[in-house]
Amino acid sequence: MSRNPRAPRPSRCTANAAARPRGEEAFVTGILTSAEDFERARAWHLTDATDYDSYLLDTAVLLADARRSYATVQARMFHIADFADFCLLHRLDPAGQAARDKYLVNPPLQTQLLPYQGEELVGDFVPRLIRARESGLTLRHVELLLDDGDGGAEAGPLVRQAHQRGAELFRRMLVGAGFGAYRFLCAVEAPGGRLEAEARILHWEDGVVRINDEDLDLVCAVLCAGLYRELPGAALLHGSQGAAGACGEYRPVAWAWQSEGGGYAPAAVELDDVRAEPGFSLGSVC
Repeated sequence: MSRNPRAPRPSRCTANAAARPRGEEAFVTGILTSAEDFERARAWHLTDATDYDSYLLDTAVLLADARRSYATVQARMFHIADFADFCLLHRLDPAGQAARDKYLVNPPLQTQLLPYQGEELVGDFVPRLIRARESGLTLRHVELLLDDGDGGAEAGPLVRQAHQRGAELFRRMLVGAGFGAYRFLCAVEAPGGRLEAEARILHWEDGVVRINDEDLDLVCAVLCAGLYRELPGAALLHGSQGAAGACGEYRPVAWAWQSEGGGYAPAAVELDDVRAEPGFSLGSVC
């Protein structure tokens, strides 16, 4: 879509830091992620596009142009209900550019921003934007839980230790699983509601693990919060185990672990309608 030669109709969901030379500026835009949201946003005149498909074409051209002109290009989901609430809270006119600028760069929502590196919008980047909003809300919940802990002056080191433990648990799950294509799920029962994280993982024969950075950050944050606050939780890894070097032989697998507030131990678990048998011992994985 970025090769479309026509000039895009203007989008009014953008903001940039004009204090620096243009080549060093950060370009930030909000993207409507569904036709329904596009229709609901018509009253605010966010775009001159006539329909959602045209809007996506215009957005692709806008992003391609921004990558040629700006050092950093970022985007986040322009969530209609969130924006309306934001304007109500701050007494802003949703049809005004100032409201959009403040919404896009609102500090508590920075975790929802994703770098744009030329991905296709419909099949790749837009679904990631939707997940990034959900992940951002979860990360905010995690921050509140960590800030509300009882560690006092020692809270910082304890949080770092919990994060390291969570990252190490996740690493051991992936190493123990071996080569394959997997989906990882974890959930922690926390005050204020359940924390959830999900990640798609490709583990190649050469040992390289492919996972989106934002998914990795969320998984580690959820595991960290559970360990730090000693909350019950569960983790599940399922998918196809195998590698091309093994004559293309793959087998379906589903392993799970459970925590009562400390470490994670093998247990039969069901998450997101996926049932898994007790996983391997994480202590046996180097």
